[in-house]
Amino acid sequence: MLAARGDHVVINYREKAKRADALAESIRQAGGSASTVGADIADADSARALLAAVVDQFGRLDVLVLNASGGLERNAAPGYAMALNRDAQERLVRLAVPHMPSGARIVFVTSHQAHFHGRKPVPADYEPIAASKRAGEDALRAMIPELAAGGIALQVVSGDMIDGTIIVQLLERRNPDAVAARRAQGDLPTVTEFATAVAAATTALAEPGHTTYIGGRDYLEARETVS
Repeated sequence: MLAARGDHVVINYREKAKRADALAESIRQAGGSASTVGADIADADSARALLAAVVDQFGRLDVLVLNASGGLERNAAPGYAMALNRDAQERLVRLAVPHMPSGARIVFVTSHQAHFHGRKPVPADYEPIAASKRAGEDALRAMIPELAAGGIALQVVSGDMIDGTIIVQLLERRNPDAVAARRAQGDLPTVTEFATAVAAATTALAEPGHTTYIGGRDYLEARETVS
């Protein structure tokens, strides 16, 4: 979607180079422009190398989409969720900001169960992700004045469980009732619906820190009650 509007898209991957290369090639075949850079953003040196590669080639970064998330992986270290979902996100933003011009956008991608953490129940298996993603969002929101001083806007896109994604698949294996409970509230958003919202957030006119919600009407009712 971003490439279709004329953006050059840099696809970051940690291990799945073949998948990233295939996506970049599909963009090019469709007439767009894309490249790939391998980096583990949870590693400080690797994150610095990622930004250096982008800046060396293009001189700037106009949009940063923070869609990495983890914590349900088998044998993940106890602190991995916080290291990836909070610490790595904040570090990547701080590395990117010096290379982002006025008018640039940062989009933080999250889930309702993380965004509403502390106000709505969370499946036990998802708790480390929910808590750490909420912590990551809070850390970035605390940077809004600093970002705004440079003309950079933070936008948040929060979604219900996204049908067909790896997180839903993992939860269905570990706790199928948790996924069934979400489906009972209505159809889960699709990847395309969620991706459309993420792409739109990179250009939409909205106040810094604005949150776009996709799916999960029961979560939004809770938000309206609190407000």
